[in-house]
Amino acid sequence: MVGRVQAHLEAIYGITCSARAEGFMVDTEAAVQLGATGRSDEELLVLEGEEELELALYLAPGLLRRLQPYESGPVHSLLERELDGFCQLAEGVSHFLYVTHTAVHGRTVSLLELEAQAEVDKFALCLLHRWGDGVEAWAEELLGRLFDRVSYRAKLSEAERWRYEEANRLSRNFCGRLMGHVTGRRLERLLSDLRYAYRLGAEAKLRHFAQVS
Repeated sequence: MVGRVQAHLEAIYGITCSARAEGFMVDTEAAVQLGATGRSDEELLVLEGEEELELALYLAPGLLRRLQPYESGPVHSLLERELDGFCQLAEGVSHFLYVTHTAVHGRTVSLLELEAQAEVDKFALCLLHRWGDGVEAWAEELLGRLFDRVSYRAKLSEAERWRYEEANRLSRNFCGRLMGHVTGRRLERLLSDLRYAYRLGAEAKLRHFAQVS
């Protein structure tokens, strides 16, 4: 499933990444040794050196077990039964791919930018797996489930809670603007807007997400 999600994200954004997330996955013991907080079923662990970037992707065993029955089947059935689990896995892969992509292009990435892009990635992945008849209703459902009916862990610090809430607000705004392409069935325009935003860096991306149509 990890490989399928990365391949789909690469197809959506028209990019190719030689590093595969599956090859950077670590178990719980290794994740703890590398500094994982243990507060989430997915964590991207990053160690930045002077000339290199070391990455490790942790996905909780329980999360992987929940998704294993859908490993080779159609993703739309997974979305009906395990949307939350799929989105957690997608977030981890999104973080991995985006950090790798920005590193290759020689720029840094803020935590807010990383979180906001992951929210957009989850929406795009789930939306496009159900593109076709009924996609408008599905897109509206996604907006509600991914952005509106959300809660945050009580143990988050004030700075962490602000970051997650701001990422939610920015990505919700951008995904809401994409709805015109959904209702008009303009797939190429949808992909074009997603790819344009993906390639924006740092503050430019956040300003673009915040624009009001």
